[in-house]
Amino acid sequence: MLEASELMVFYENMLALNNVSIKVEDRQIIGIFGSNSAGKSTLMYTLSGIMIDIKRKEEMRGGERISVFGKISFDGKDITFAKPHVRAKMGIILCPERRRIFPESSVMENLKIGSYLSNKKDTKENLEYVLDLFPRLKDHLKRQGGFLSGGEQQMLAIGRALMARPKILLLDEPLLGLSPAYQKIVVDGTRAIRDSKGITIIVTEQYARPVIPIIDYGFILENGSTVLGGTREELMDNPDVKSAYFGV
Repeated sequence: MLEASELMVFYENMLALNNVSIKVEDRQIIGIFGSNSAGKSTLMYTLSGIMIDIKRKEEMRGGERISVFGKISFDGKDITFAKPHVRAKMGIILCPERRRIFPESSVMENLKIGSYLSNKKDTKENLEYVLDLFPRLKDHLKRQGGFLSGGEQQMLAIGRALMARPKILLLDEPLLGLSPAYQKIVVDGTRAIRDSKGITIIVTEQYARPVIPIIDYGFILENGSTVLGGTREELMDNPDVKSAYFGV
């Protein structure tokens, strides 16, 4: 469904991604684990096409030079240099790190912003689905997003991404800063999205423990490189992974 081959991203002379290759099949949940600055967000920006947009803007203002190499294909089509809005129309939707909701807009307005690619019927169906998935949002539809708790904002960010009817949902560190209770809600919701909608999901996290029970396959990133890949069971049985990413 989605395949990235030998991705390399340079910020000026700094290598952010180094020959990263991943393959994602239909209806899978893929985990990308790594410490801060391992390259997780750079990978998600590159897969979603946002890196292409950042590169173009930097070139226009004479700023940091960004270089992108490798290949990304989606359903057999080469999308390596496709713009982010083109990828979004194809069904590749990013829910970015730190949520990035519109704090002065209401919950309902935030959700409707995510539905700009959908018709009225689909928007209604998607809204019903999001509110069933995260019922806590029902009580805050008229409330400004900035007044929600961190966990509620994360639900809103994921809900907004779902309003675009993704085929592949990219979740960049969705558990960042959340309490264990909210982490469980988000993890359970992630699994429900795959099971009920058949949406393929790529999720990045610094700590694997909360996420690894729901993944089908995972990759470990270190210093921009893929150092290990394996099934959920293989990663859980690896003592080095346990030590670094499970805290045991």
